[in-house]
Amino acid sequence: MFKWLDDFLNSITMYRLAVYGLLTILAYAVILAFWGALFFTGPQLILSSGVLYLTCVSSNYLLSRLFKAQTNVESSTITALILSLILSPFTKPSEIFFLVLAGVLAMGSKYLLASNGKHIFNPAAISLLILNLFGVGLSVWWVGSSIMLPVVSIVGLLIVRKLRRGHLFITFVVFAIIMILLTGINHGFAPKDLSVQLLTSWPVFYFGTIMLTEPMTTPPTKIPRLVYGAIVGLFFGASFRVGPIFSSPEFALVVGNLFSFLVGFKRRIVFTLESKVQLSPDTIEFVFIPNKEFSFLPGQYMEWTLQHKRPDSRGNRRYFTIASSPTEELVRICSKFSDKSSSFKKALKVLKVGDGIVGSQLDGEFVLPEDPDVKMVFIAGGVGITPFRSMIRSLLDTGQQRWMILFYVNKLEDDIVYKEVFDEGKAAGLKTVYTLTDIVKVSEKWRGKVGYIDENMIKEEVPDYEDRVYYLSGPNMMVDLYKKLLMDMGIKQSEIKTDYFPGY
Repeated sequence: MFKWLDDFLNSITMYRLAVYGLLTILAYAVILAFWGALFFTGPQLILSSGVLYLTCVSSNYLLSRLFKAQTNVESSTITALILSLILSPFTKPSEIFFLVLAGVLAMGSKYLLASNGKHIFNPAAISLLILNLFGVGLSVWWVGSSIMLPVVSIVGLLIVRKLRRGHLFITFVVFAIIMILLTGINHGFAPKDLSVQLLTSWPVFYFGTIMLTEPMTTPPTKIPRLVYGAIVGLFFGASFRVGPIFSSPEFALVVGNLFSFLVGFKRRIVFTLESKVQLSPDTIEFVFIPNKEFSFLPGQYMEWTLQHKRPDSRGNRRYFTIASSPTEELVRICSKFSDKSSSFKKALKVLKVGDGIVGSQLDGEFVLPEDPDVKMVFIAGGVGITPFRSMIRSLLDTGQQRWMILFYVNKLEDDIVYKEVFDEGKAAGLKTVYTLTDIVKVSEKWRGKVGYIDENMIKEEVPDYEDRVYYLSGPNMMVDLYKKLLMDMGIKQSEIKTDYFPGY
């Protein structure tokens, strides 16, 4: 039912989706303002948004040059748009100073309140909190109104689906509602009235879908994310004041960011290119030397930032699974290229030995089960093979054995990569089944399977298929098709793990 939607979301990066979504909300608000439906005018909103945009973009540029840091081309725009939908537009020239201050504080926090080059707090939230502490009450959260709700909820839910953060949003909402109801009832408010106000006067959707889910300040795995959502929800719905500190959405998010910092990945690593290896006619492996040690689990991915001239609509950041094992000193990523590759991939392809790329956000739960007795089936297509290369290499290097069967799907025999690792993987308990889908071009010497994986192929190669956990990695369409196939075969959804990262 959501295939067309997911196809669209998979075609755009999360940063670009956020920019387009926030611009849509802002445009809708401008129309309402000109219509007289908001407490400020259209020109006031346009001018205030322009001031915030120019402030955030210019200050971010200057700070990045000062700190010699690579930045995302859309990040400052996103922060400016978020603030534009929260702060009260200026009504007189003297108020412009405070909008400029809000933008500078937001951008400055990314460089000054950071650990190993990675910012700790949501830039917009920490800026608003600092202003509140000094008595500058600009954060009126006007976006949290009933007239704004239709567009805000649509944009927000698109972002949640793109990031696969539904569990985080729902947890936040549940705990926020509980706390709001408890606090309100204690002050004599009727639960019915509170429920209506929750949707019409509180920025629940805007805050919970757009700000709470910012990848850089959320925990990397599911259980910590649920705790994070609960913490933020409780503080979001609480009502208190201790000196200059009082309950507010920005305070709730900053508290949550602190928790996320304690449990999350705290490093920003510069990787220097050591070599490039042509693995197949259209696939290249990039081998890097990290400037500092870091730990990860086989199968996890990182966000990579590569500054380049004239980035296209997909920006200068990508997510790549780490193809190397934690036991290897060098770090490997693998990518497929075509004539229609993005500007990022074109810049990556021409990267020279000695050039650098930045890795920051480590994430992903597509990892081996802790129980070594769990039987597994891996299904990979194209460069979706990379997490399995990491897993098998790790098992070989640590002398472990597992019950594993790998189905590796490619169009042509020349497309197969890392075959030597999987052949060696027999020592770790791996059985590999290769299959080619271009039947016309299959060589007479080919001894593997031919055609797409189907029920008969799985049952033939995996007699105990009902007793295994399945790992699917590859193009989204392939993963969706094989997930449906397995569920039609009676495999429970909980026994199917898919490799997903937000925006490739």
